[in-house]
Amino acid sequence: MVRINELDPSASPLDFYGSELRRLREGAGLNQAELGSCIFCTGSLVGQVETAKKVPTRDFSERLDAALGTDGTFSRLVGLVLRSQLPTWFQAFAEMEARATYVSTFQAQLVYGLLQTEAYARAVLGARTDDNLDARVAARMERQRILAREHPPLMWVVLSEAVLHQEIGGREVMRNQLSHLLQVNEQREWVRVQILPFKAGAHAGLPGTFTMLRFDDDPDIVYTEDFIQGHMTANPQALREGSLRYDHLQAAALPVEESSALIARVMKERYGDQPEPDGHGVA
Repeated sequence: MVRINELDPSASPLDFYGSELRRLREGAGLNQAELGSCIFCTGSLVGQVETAKKVPTRDFSERLDAALGTDGTFSRLVGLVLRSQLPTWFQAFAEMEARATYVSTFQAQLVYGLLQTEAYARAVLGARTDDNLDARVAARMERQRILAREHPPLMWVVLSEAVLHQEIGGREVMRNQLSHLLQVNEQREWVRVQILPFKAGAHAGLPGTFTMLRFDDDPDIVYTEDFIQGHMTANPQALREGSLRYDHLQAAALPVEESSALIARVMKERYGDQPEPDGHGVA
C-alpha cells in the first residue's frame, strides 16, 4: 500500500491548502485521477498539490471550486498560498501594497512588479536561479490582481529610460513588455507611466529605486531594498525626503504622452522584427 504523506495543516498556507484539498476530494468520493480528469490535469498533479510538493495556480483553484462545488474556497485560499511564496522579507510590503490607495514608484533598472508581463517576470526572477520559479512567477502575477479590483489603487510610475533598453528575456519578451506599458498608459486611467530620459542627466533618483505607499487611514510608507532585503519606514523625515525626490523625478520625466511616444520608438527600433546580421529572424 502506498503511504500517504501526512501534512500539518498549520505548518503553512500551502500545507493547509493541500490538506483541505485531500479532505474535500475524499468527501466527494473521488480519487486523485478522477478529480484530475474533472479539472483537466493529471492525478499526479493533484497528488503533488495535496502533499504540498507543488504550488497551485489560480486557474487550478478555480477549476477545483467548480468541480467540487466548494463555493470559492480554493480561489480564496490560493491568494494566501501564493503570497507565502514571496520572499519572507517582502511579504509585509506586499500586504501593505495590496491595501494602499496610491502607489508611486521610481524604478531605475526594471519595470515595476505590478506592471511586469509574465514572461518578463520569469526572466527577472530566473536570472539567478530556477529554483521554485513557477511558484515565484505565479506569486508575482498574483500581486497584480489589485489592479483589477473594482477600486484599484492609483499608481504613478517613473521609469528610467535605461529600463527600456535593458534587454530582459530577449527581444520578443521586451517587445511585449513595452507594448504592455503602452496599453497601460492608454487604457488604465488610474495608472500612469512616465519615462525619465537619459538627457535629464543627474537626477533625484540617482541613489536608487524607491516606492511610496499612501493609505486612507494609515501613515504613508516609503520602501527601499538592497540585494538582501527590503526596508519599510513611516519615519516623517524619510517620507519628506522621498516625496521631495519623487516630485523632482516627475518634473524631470517626460509627460505621459511623450513617454508613450518614447516607449513606442524604442520598442520599434530596438525590439522590432528586424533580422539578425546573419539574416535569420529572431521574432
